[in-house]
Amino acid sequence: MATQQEIIDILAQRFGDIDFAPAPLLLRGKLAGRQMHVRVPAGRLIEVLTYLRDEPRCRFEQLIDLTCVDYLNFPDATDRFGVIYSLLSLTHNHRIWLKCFVNDPNPTVPTATKIWKGAEWMEREVFDMFGVRFEGHPDLRRILTWDSFEAHPLRKDYPLRGKGERENYEVISRDSA
Repeated sequence: MATQQEIIDILAQRFGDIDFAPAPLLLRGKLAGRQMHVRVPAGRLIEVLTYLRDEPRCRFEQLIDLTCVDYLNFPDATDRFGVIYSLLSLTHNHRIWLKCFVNDPNPTVPTATKIWKGAEWMEREVFDMFGVRFEGHPDLRRILTWDSFEAHPLRKDYPLRGKGERENYEVISRDSA
């Protein structure tokens, strides 16, 4: 079983031109400093994900989670969005997280649905909530809000009281119901 550092070394050997900038996840307790993430440029994402799935020393067979973080006004952040891939190797019992950073006005990453079919719904959720597009996705449409909804509720610039979506509906009170 490869350690976190060995996995990062395997990546660095195969993709010598990518600065993965490995860093520990910010965890507490006994896992603090033991789980790592790496940065992957959007243009190389599919190549790296495929390699991590197929390389016998890694064998990340499972995409556990795909989510996004909006780094708007985050101290020292140079990018707006971080699309995060959480991978698990059942064969070797290890994990790694990949972060792919994208920016406005059109944050886009390639779809991972050709590698893991389960990415389809997770990518749709990130698209709906953050507005990040997944190029090549087979059915990229909203999953939690309606089609005519124009905003993305998990963006940091989304107002706390909404963006007009409540104004178009009749207010129903207990007495009028």
